[in-house]
Amino acid sequence: MAAEDRKTKSPEVSSSALAAKARRRSRRRRKMLLLSLLVLILAGTTGFFAYKYHQANQQAKLEANPKAAAAQQINDLVDKVGKLVVLPSGETPTVATVTDISKLKGQAFFAPAQNGDKVLIYTQAKKAVLYRPSQNKVIEIAPLNIGSSSSSSSGSSDSSTSSDNSSAGDVNQSSGTN
Repeated sequence: MAAEDRKTKSPEVSSSALAAKARRRSRRRRKMLLLSLLVLILAGTTGFFAYKYHQANQQAKLEANPKAAAAQQINDLVDKVGKLVVLPSGETPTVATVTDISKLKGQAFFAPAQNGDKVLIYTQAKKAVLYRPSQNKVIEIAPLNIGSSSSSSSGSSDSSTSSDNSSAGDVNQSSGTN
């Protein structure tokens, strides 16, 4: 009879042993999942702060050198506008910002302009591009007549061009050339 008791008890013991093994496996899986999740959170946090640190260093470098900051802003603007329209190559434009549209009302190029629009002036290619950053759109592209005094008609266009450049309150300029 003792042998029969052992036979009947061993399956019960083995089922409880199997249940204990299953619980241990389940605990191990939870621990591994928790550990994996913790590692992912730690890696993500580290990556985020490394990115922010890199950005802060670049910003500090730009603030230490205003010319480099202006050149970087011009390059960023040229990249944005260059994705929308083909720009003249081999020349860094002079960039101006429209600050008071009411002073530019009589000029056809600035008719659709709004305050905050950017003007990219390419003197060698003799082109001007009016860009609206708020909508990421090129509003106007026009030929630029600067410094030609060969005829009287271009003399009248010179006066409108010089009024574009001479009105400091209308357009704030920054040159991309050194």
